[in-house]
Amino acid sequence: MRGDAAGWAVAAAGGGLVLWGAGWAAYAGLREPAAALAFGGVVLLGELLRVPAATDREGAPLATAGGLGYALLGPAVAGVAQAVAVVAAATGLAVLAAAASGRRTGRTRRARRGRHAQATGPPRGEAAARRVLIVAFAAVCCQPLGDEDVLSGTAGAPRAAFLVAVLGATALWDAVLVAAPAAVRGGRPFVPGLRDEVRGLAGIGSAVCAGGVVMALAVRSAGLWAVPLVALPLLLTQASLRGHAAVRATYRQTVATLARATEVAGYTPRGHARRVSELSVAVGRELGLPARQLRLLDHAALMHDIGQLSLVDPVPGGATEPLDGERRQAIAALGGEVVRRTGAPAEVALIVERQAHPYREQPLAGRIVRAVNAYEDLTGEAAALDARLAAVERLRLATGHEYDPRVVEALTRVLARHSTRAWLDAREDGKEVG
Repeated sequence: MRGDAAGWAVAAAGGGLVLWGAGWAAYAGLREPAAALAFGGVVLLGELLRVPAATDREGAPLATAGGLGYALLGPAVAGVAQAVAVVAAATGLAVLAAAASGRRTGRTRRARRGRHAQATGPPRGEAAARRVLIVAFAAVCCQPLGDEDVLSGTAGAPRAAFLVAVLGATALWDAVLVAAPAAVRGGRPFVPGLRDEVRGLAGIGSAVCAGGVVMALAVRSAGLWAVPLVALPLLLTQASLRGHAAVRATYRQTVATLARATEVAGYTPRGHARRVSELSVAVGRELGLPARQLRLLDHAALMHDIGQLSLVDPVPGGATEPLDGERRQAIAALGGEVVRRTGAPAEVALIVERQAHPYREQPLAGRIVRAVNAYEDLTGEAAALDARLAAVERLRLATGHEYDPRVVEALTRVLARHSTRAWLDAREDGKEVG
């Protein structure tokens, strides 16, 4: 419920701003309608071509850059209320168009959630509300620019420096808006999450900020014809992100299918790989792993038992924890070799291969997979509280050699916060993690 409250808080704040902006724009009238139409069109196009949910931090960089560029034009062209109203209207039209398209093709919301079970980003409504909040923030910061007619003015160095500073503050505000709900939702602590978001600004975030500044300054020098010219590079970037996201989603689906081979063959319990993956990623977020490391951890956790396919005699129940260290390492080495043959990144193969070694010889992701897999093996089908507590206590007693104490403590915190999560209470395959 806390996760729902976090999302609703962001959505409510954004919705309140939208109502205020729409009401004020209707009362005072629309200033510079050509600019509103041009920048609104950029936001609409960016939203219509949004990258699939949560495959990247910024799903619609073109839309965000367009909204920020409009806010940076200043109060003479885009006051706070009008900037909010234009961005919200364009985003709302795109959301309605996407919903109508989904109904025509028969794709239900539940099916989309199923395809993106590993999504780590916020829902689309929350992302749209967040954009409204950051555009409003940038517009408020630009109020000191006064009522100069920027559509016919000239851009100077002081103004450019001021806009860059505004975008820097806006980017930090956006990072807070992402990290805070994620912390309340329980996905990751606030400080590591904020650090990860700030680190991510060096990627697509910097391109979005630069696009917004350049768009606003170019309009001052060349007029509204500069909007589509500046938007074109960001449009091409977003198209590339969509292609990359499709490849990434297909690859993960392939990994998940390969991981289920051990279940189909009867080597491991049904849903075991999925549960280990979900809990491993949660522990990785608890420890502050960046997005790329989380993806590698997800893939390695899904395939951590793939070496059992090479066994002549299956391990009883698929539980490798009760085995001696030498046999566990042999199974892990077989799994690492299989993963290498799939063409997976070398880091994934290393995680799988080293998962049975003493934790000091493992990468951090391998330590996480080892501890989570042991917890899953020890609890098995039991969802009773005493079984969970006994499993965690056993892991703690073995932290001197087998398990990393930091990982066990992070696992304990995650389990304490999410005692009703699907990886604890539900054992049926395909159960969504709330």
